[in-house]
Amino acid sequence: MKADVNVLFWQKVGRLFTQSVEYALRAVVFLAMHTDEPQKTADIAAATKVPSAYLSKVLQGLREKQIVTLLRGVGGGVQLARAPGQLTILDVVNAVDPIQRINTCPLGLKSHGVRLCALHRRMDDALKVMEAAFRETTLAELLQDTNPSVPLCNQTDDLTLDP
Repeated sequence: MKADVNVLFWQKVGRLFTQSVEYALRAVVFLAMHTDEPQKTADIAAATKVPSAYLSKVLQGLREKQIVTLLRGVGGGVQLARAPGQLTILDVVNAVDPIQRINTCPLGLKSHGVRLCALHRRMDDALKVMEAAFRETTLAELLQDTNPSVPLCNQTDDLTLDP
């Protein structure tokens, strides 16, 4: 059983984010780009390249954590529950699959306990920095970034850019 815990730990650290987190971030960035009216799940799925059925489950989870609001009926759809300037990347990540800090030895070594070795201390330090960066970054800031690579490509996939 202990081997299974270690495998899960390394898989999580190796990838950092689950597919659900990635899909949730894509969806909320899309919604932040379209705050004028509720968006249809099918439109969000197409724009973010997320399977519609999977996206529906992710959106339900985001609704439960009050990140999005789901509106039924004519004119219904999905919208952010708060303004993009009030939602951080960390809010979204924590709503789906919170960052797991390393508090005890992931190898279960009794001699380490809560005193992490140099490797795991540095790994946890990196997670701490990432957590702080995500806590300090709102969706509005992502959209205002001057990086020429616009989130979700903003429908510019068909453009040919000069090298």
